[in-house]
Amino acid sequence: MSHRRVEACDSWRPPRSARAGPPLLFRAGPRVPAFASLSVRETGEAAAAAAVAEAVEAAAQRAAAGAGARGEEEGTTTTTKKKSAQRRLPPAAQLLRHPLALLALVPNSAALFAAGAGAGAAAKTVTAPLDRTHSVRVAGESAKKGVGFLEAIADIGKEEGLKGYWKGNLPQVIRIIPYSAVQLFSYEVYKKIFRRKDGELSVFGRLAAGACAGMTSTLVTYPLDVLRLRLAVQSGHSTMSQVALNMLREEGLASFYGGLGPSLIGIAPYIAVNFCVFDLMKKSVPEKYKNRPETSLATALLSATFATLTCYPLDTVRRQMQMKGTPYNSIFDAISGIVEHDGLVGLYRGFVPNALKNLPNSSIKLTAFDTVKTLMATGQKELDKLIQENEEKTN
Repeated sequence: MSHRRVEACDSWRPPRSARAGPPLLFRAGPRVPAFASLSVRETGEAAAAAAVAEAVEAAAQRAAAGAGARGEEEGTTTTTKKKSAQRRLPPAAQLLRHPLALLALVPNSAALFAAGAGAGAAAKTVTAPLDRTHSVRVAGESAKKGVGFLEAIADIGKEEGLKGYWKGNLPQVIRIIPYSAVQLFSYEVYKKIFRRKDGELSVFGRLAAGACAGMTSTLVTYPLDVLRLRLAVQSGHSTMSQVALNMLREEGLASFYGGLGPSLIGIAPYIAVNFCVFDLMKKSVPEKYKNRPETSLATALLSATFATLTCYPLDTVRRQMQMKGTPYNSIFDAISGIVEHDGLVGLYRGFVPNALKNLPNSSIKLTAFDTVKTLMATGQKELDKLIQENEEKTN
């Protein structure tokens, strides 16, 4: 009995249409399955069976690979469309019904800078009566006439009426806006810089961020601070521009930066301690109380009090070195001179009125800024919710 020998050869051939064109496998429309073409010639029966099995298996693998590639391409397209839908903003009419969502459309940096400026202006306006009362008491001391706190408040109301408590507030607000904006905005920036690789911010990182923020804002606005102090204590000048011209003509440009060293050394630890303690205390508050304004206000008041007690002596030295004709050439000269003349109590001279004036200001400023940050986060959640709802309706 003779045995026939067959050999098999397979080839991958997707079906073609009657007309010339690309294979249907790669056309849009219904999916057309591919097939394997098999040609056989005489050879051994065992070899033929093995060849047939190998050809069928190879064709199946190629078909599966082609289907997988098409599925992957379709999945990528679907993902891209989904991301595009997530980025699609709600219509203007819908955004107008949700004002907080509109806040999320403002660039984060611009929103933080504006929040810092607004927080400083609000704090200065709210505490303007305290500033005005402090100024009246300083004027009374200069005239060798002791004026008590309550007496000063009563005198202002009697002589100038209610608006007298806010006399001179506009120049103060104009001065504080750039200082507060730079300080609070740069603190958020420095926190990102000092963040660890795991995304957490250590206590040292918070202290460093606060110190850098305080020094940055002081460098930017220091000449205005010197002018304000000169205008408050010197007589014979009615405007800030006159004081500035006289300083430039008589003392040179360096007079605008007199006492800058002590100011940097004084403000750096104060802002570092104040902001760091505020953040850490807010972080330890239970979640249900964390976003309440009264919680921020209480936390800010405690942190500002602690920072003021710690750093007030450096502020005393700064004021002494800013005065015209100061006998002190360095920080150490000023500290030793004050202690020798007035004792350790001299480093805390004027602490109570300063605390009454500055603690509410610092507390309100941090509270206002923290409240705006909370509104920004709420607005972002509101915007994400609107986008998700619109996407679900579309699907």
